[in-house]
Amino acid sequence: MTQLSSRAPFANAIRALSMDAVQQASSGHPGAPMGMADIAEVLWNDFLNHNPNDPTWPNRDRFVLSNGHGSMLIYSLLHLSGYDLPIDELKHFRQLHSKTPGHPEYGYTPGVETTTGPLGAGVSNAVGMAIAEKALATQFNKNNFDIVDHYTYCFMGDGCLMEGISHEACSLAGTLGLGKLIAFWDDNGISIDGHVEGWFTDDTAKRFDAYGWHVITDIDGHDPEQIANAIAQAKRVSDKPTLLCCKTVIGFGSPNKSGSHDCHGSPLGDDEITAARKFLNLPNEAFSICDDIYAHWDAKQSGNEKQKQWQQLFSDYTNSYPELAKEFDRRVINRTLPENFETIANDYIAKCNKDAANIASRKASQNTIEAFAPHLPELLGGSADLAGSNLTLWSGSKGISSDDASGNYLFYGVREFGMSGIMNGISLHSGFINYGATFLMFMEYARNAVRMSALMGIQNIFVYTHDSIGQGEDGPTHQPIEQLANLRMTPNLVTWRPCDAVETAVSWKNAIQNQQQPTALVFSRQGLNHQSRSPQQINDIEKGGYILSDSTKAPELILIATGSEVDLAMQAAKELTEQGVAVRVVSMPSTTLFDLQSDDYKQSVLPNSVVKRIAIETSHQDYWLKYVGLQGKVIGMSTFGESAPGNVLLAHFGFTPENVINTAKALLKVNA
Repeated sequence: MTQLSSRAPFANAIRALSMDAVQQASSGHPGAPMGMADIAEVLWNDFLNHNPNDPTWPNRDRFVLSNGHGSMLIYSLLHLSGYDLPIDELKHFRQLHSKTPGHPEYGYTPGVETTTGPLGAGVSNAVGMAIAEKALATQFNKNNFDIVDHYTYCFMGDGCLMEGISHEACSLAGTLGLGKLIAFWDDNGISIDGHVEGWFTDDTAKRFDAYGWHVITDIDGHDPEQIANAIAQAKRVSDKPTLLCCKTVIGFGSPNKSGSHDCHGSPLGDDEITAARKFLNLPNEAFSICDDIYAHWDAKQSGNEKQKQWQQLFSDYTNSYPELAKEFDRRVINRTLPENFETIANDYIAKCNKDAANIASRKASQNTIEAFAPHLPELLGGSADLAGSNLTLWSGSKGISSDDASGNYLFYGVREFGMSGIMNGISLHSGFINYGATFLMFMEYARNAVRMSALMGIQNIFVYTHDSIGQGEDGPTHQPIEQLANLRMTPNLVTWRPCDAVETAVSWKNAIQNQQQPTALVFSRQGLNHQSRSPQQINDIEKGGYILSDSTKAPELILIATGSEVDLAMQAAKELTEQGVAVRVVSMPSTTLFDLQSDDYKQSVLPNSVVKRIAIETSHQDYWLKYVGLQGKVIGMSTFGESAPGNVLLAHFGFTPENVINTAKALLKVNA
């Protein structure tokens, strides 16, 4: 192992900070940062357009560290470049409330574009960012005014390439011809278990060539000249994403542990760090970086100049295209909705209430998109090959392709996980409100990306149809049971299961207005009956749960239901009322939002004085125990479904007015 360049001292600063921070934390991954330091130094100092003074500058290049376990690489880069990440934060690596968590987290650290914990997630995010750049450029750029003109750079390791999401996302990236996406494969041949040739022998270059990528092979990842030439070559190819295959030595600079999994996920140890300092010609003191090194790295002045040039361009653009500039400012910079959206949405909700249509909520969803989308040019739809079933297409839908990115719809193909990860990247980029769809059952494939969306607190709209055993003949492989509970228990994710067209429209309105959280919209395949409501009840829908029907005297029984089971509860309540039972029906389309209401409101809907309660939902019964209490009952699912027509299955599993009535009567007799 030898030094290869006069630029080595600048890359060695990354190595020093990385091994010191991991050692001090007694936890972390020094190998990848030390191995990729030379690549990062060339990219950040010679090519990356960014401004440490303004990490949210719209036309900055995006940098994604998909192999996020090597987080000290990006923290070192941000610190050295001049971001608001002082050395004390690096000294508190992986400590509570520091800006340097174990894996890069969006919102914690200035300059971190996305949370990259699970391997491969970052690659899909990078693809989404590149899609957003290409689409925005098509919508806003004019002759001599390329106000959207930036690259997405992504570092990834062997683990990212082994994860299936990298296949889903990179395959689509090639199809869409994302020429502003440049990915670096850290080909060090090591993962936690050791040398990867025992479990990873793919021909990665051929794989990406088959995707339609521009592939540059045999790059020495420790030779700055080769690295710079490869990046320059990649930037000259505008119709394909590029993969740079960089051969590196993991833990480069560690005399005894480099090239081994011993430096992958463990501190080097004091003795090895001493040996590395000597080999790399570093100061003996930990976290010591000399002024000359900082001066080389500092990007604040150059960043200000680049942003100033862009601001002048945007000013000239504003003079020539004032309406487009205003729209760019609204969508990309300020992320605000059109001023009239609230009125448009409320008018449409009132129309749904007046029309009283008995339709499946998936169809009601499509109708809502049809009503809202013409007023929301930022709305970008998509589906994982199920558009005809999810009903995500509307009359103005236009697909985005490699040749034409002016559309507003992405045909994701059968890529549920990739779609959801790409959606995260599009949302993080700014300029669009995403929605992407699949069957609720196949949320399981995408689960990790949905969780990451919630963890980051970014706006995405996940549309899930075919929500229960009611979809019927496809059988238990396609009938969700535990998925709704899973979504509802995910922190910072708002989940809706509306019962008719009115609740569906309200759920869409809420999802579009909620910029701080992702939303899961869960819709039925089968038709649903309209429920009559007063204006106050319509207003209360956004509280997540409300009284849909009440008795003329104090209720002795409360029926709680969602989705297709709300009409079932209403049918049972009607007969029970005729038999003299004081029944209240509560529709709870979003338990997430109901739980956030004041105690007074929740008591007004579900008073503690009424202990006889029945929750009804074609989902796992255990979730509802917190709402019905020890003296209540749940009519739900505790097994998988079966293969049969939906109405047969609903009767088989007890979702009938008769079963609700009999359950209510038995419950009312207890301690009567």
